Amino acid sequence: MMVIDSQVHIWAANTPERPWMEGMEKRAHMPVPLTADLLWSHMREAGVTHAILVPPSLDGDRNDLCLAAAQAHPDRFAVMGRLLLNKPGAREKLVAMKSQPGMLGVRLTFHRDNDRPWLTDGTADWFWPEAEKLGLPVMVHAPERLPKIAEIARRHPDLTIIVDHMGFARETMDDEAPGGADRILQLADLPNVSVKVSAMPCFSSQPYPFRNLHEPLKRVIAGFGVQRSFWGSDFSRLPENCSYRQAVTMFTEDLDFLKGQDLEWVMGRGLATLLGWPAPR
Repeated sequence: MMVIDSQVHIWAANTPERPWMEGMEKRAHMPVPLTADLLWSHMREAGVTHAILVPPSLDGDRNDLCLAAAQAHPDRFAVMGRLLLNKPGAREKLVAMKSQPGMLGVRLTFHRDNDRPWLTDGTADWFWPEAEKLGLPVMVHAPERLPKIAEIARRHPDLTIIVDHMGFARETMDDEAPGGADRILQLADLPNVSVKVSAMPCFSSQPYPFRNLHEPLKRVIAGFGVQRSFWGSDFSRLPENCSYRQAVTMFTEDLDFLKGQDLEWVMGRGLATLLGWPAPR
């Protein structure tokens, strides 16, 4: 079965040009750096066949590391690139991203103090029609602003939007997960919106297989359908009590409602169909 990880960060070693190892040590349980080669070794152990690479936020709008991996191994990796919407030249960079080998689209975040206001203060307004015109899919993490994402999706029906992590935030743990499922399901009737059922072990304090998340997962996958629900690990953020392999088997072995072709859609076929990568075998 094709297994596509819908979100993995990789990062380079600490250098004067990229002096941010300390930041990654605080955000990830992985030893640094997490290179594409090291990720590939973990993927093979876990049974993951492909991965969408997302540059970590500490790298600003630099996509070169991920693009180099995707261009060297187009059968393993592709990229959803970063874009700083308030940076001079952002519009031109977006246009250029359309033609970069290995680049599938854009990943935006609106959940930190520096970028949270951009969604509503006008900073991001130029982006949505431009991405729609270019046909560039957008992965977006805005857990506090899901109604705003719904407004954008309705206003731009030809824009492909993929909501990260079921719209969950760090606070959407354990007993808060059912409420988080309620919130994301408000977007399920929008045909241009899909959902990443990703990073799920991060939202449970229970041991594997994180059974308190199974019912919210079932509701979200039923609401969006298996063709618009995409598995992902957010590997470097997985809790210490969950291996990469367990992030896979939580879905492939422990969800009693997800079997056969439905499982194939969630684990990779749906994302491959939407993004046109990887090429059919």
